[in-house]
Amino acid sequence: MLQEGHKDHQGHQPPEPLPVHPAIIQKARQKRKEKRQKRSLERKNQGEEGGEFVGRKRLRKEVTPSSPLRLVIDCSFDNLMMFKDVRKLHKQIQRCYSVNRRAAHPVQFYLTSLGGQLKQNMDKTDEGWVNWKDITVKTEAYHEVVVKEELVYLTSDSPNVLTELDETKAYVIGGLVDHNHHKGITFKRAQELGIDHAQLPLNSFVKMNSRKVLAVNHVFEIILVYLEKGNWQEAFFTVLPLRKGAIPLGQEGIATEDEEESDRDAETVTPNTTGNEQDQQ
Repeated sequence: MLQEGHKDHQGHQPPEPLPVHPAIIQKARQKRKEKRQKRSLERKNQGEEGGEFVGRKRLRKEVTPSSPLRLVIDCSFDNLMMFKDVRKLHKQIQRCYSVNRRAAHPVQFYLTSLGGQLKQNMDKTDEGWVNWKDITVKTEAYHEVVVKEELVYLTSDSPNVLTELDETKAYVIGGLVDHNHHKGITFKRAQELGIDHAQLPLNSFVKMNSRKVLAVNHVFEIILVYLEKGNWQEAFFTVLPLRKGAIPLGQEGIATEDEEESDRDAETVTPNTTGNEQDQQ
């Protein structure tokens, strides 16, 4: 490199550098800005949910499930929902996908019976879903994808209470946002198919001021936290939004409602109209 005042090897003074036109500088800056925006958008698309970026922590490009446990969202209730509820279910599924990608112990994630309004909405509003990693998407029903002996349908109407998770099982979450219009439907379907069923041990740890029905993503997240912590109470109170009035048993006199709780749980609606809202949990 030539230093200032030095001559080249032929004894010539190097020419003065030509001034760069301001328009060229501005154009280069604009290109760099566009590249940064493109990279930012690509990162955001990997971790967003319904247009909302769920965190700054960089997602792993590939996640090898560290738990053999399977979580299945049963999407066979499409014809029972209004389109606004289908959109809510879509957002809850997006939340499930995002938290599983970030989880300490990600599970094997399945969507079954995908079609109808739900798939149409996913194709229209979230074209990138077809590139999701570490998820199995099927048009077939869950009992056609997994052998019945390995299935456990999670429904709050079941008399059976889970005390621990069996990682050889596939736990099914009903993909239904029904605003209590179809109470008992998931329990009934599990019985008709002769499939094992159970409810999360919510009553053993939590006093709820609203109906004990949780959104799809709530159930999904509770199980992920339990797999990491091994503690049901910690799992419930890590996931449940305070505005649902969740209180530890024995502390029923303590007010816990917090209207400022952000809607981090992907379109979970207010207490008496919660998503899954199914009879799942």
